[in-house]
Amino acid sequence: MTRTVALLAGPALAHAAILAACSTIPLAPASGPPVTTIDVVERGWHTDVCVQVQDVPDLQASLAPGFDGATHLCFGFGEREFAMTREHSILTTLSALWPGRGAILMTVLRDTPAAAYGANKVVTLQVAEAGMAHLAAYLARSVQRDELSHPVRLGDGPYAGSLYFGATANYAGYYTCNTWTADALRSAQLPMDGAVLFAGSLFRQAREVAACQHPDNLTGTDPACISR
Repeated sequence: MTRTVALLAGPALAHAAILAACSTIPLAPASGPPVTTIDVVERGWHTDVCVQVQDVPDLQASLAPGFDGATHLCFGFGEREFAMTREHSILTTLSALWPGRGAILMTVLRDTPAAAYGANKVVTLQVAEAGMAHLAAYLARSVQRDELSHPVRLGDGPYAGSLYFGATANYAGYYTCNTWTADALRSAQLPMDGAVLFAGSLFRQAREVAACQHPDNLTGTDPACISR
């Protein structure tokens, strides 16, 4: 069953310099054959990236202890006040377009993302060993920690198995949840455009990368295979 999370992906700001600034993570070529898969989830104007628990044992131990039977952790980024507010007025919606503190929503799944959100809302991507390690590090860096290095937990998420954490990045109209997801995929050594602002654009790119990949070769890391 599809679940919708109210994390705002703000409209684009048209200034070219701002768009260029959003591409924050350089693409490194993938090395080695694919060793695992990750999933990109589209939920309205929001996107998540999902990783298998077995690939991120340190993240599970730090962020999701006690969730027996968990198979996947899904991560999304949003504006903190908007994310934590259950009812959204026009004022809170518009205020999310201005730079402000970010939040990370982590969703713990005991089934595949396709089963949880619907197969038409999920793209599965192959990742090499180095790419998975870089993605795990990116996700760990994205979560705010206190002076004792404990994750800053903001509260329960909007449904069972979801938690909000403070984010190290700030949210803005020019750095949305989809920009953050694109940076996550780039950290996994996949050829995503870090200046992405909208879910539809990111999901289209993810589909193109998936179509270029083969079981024995990460051809999706070849920019020549991707139409832009």
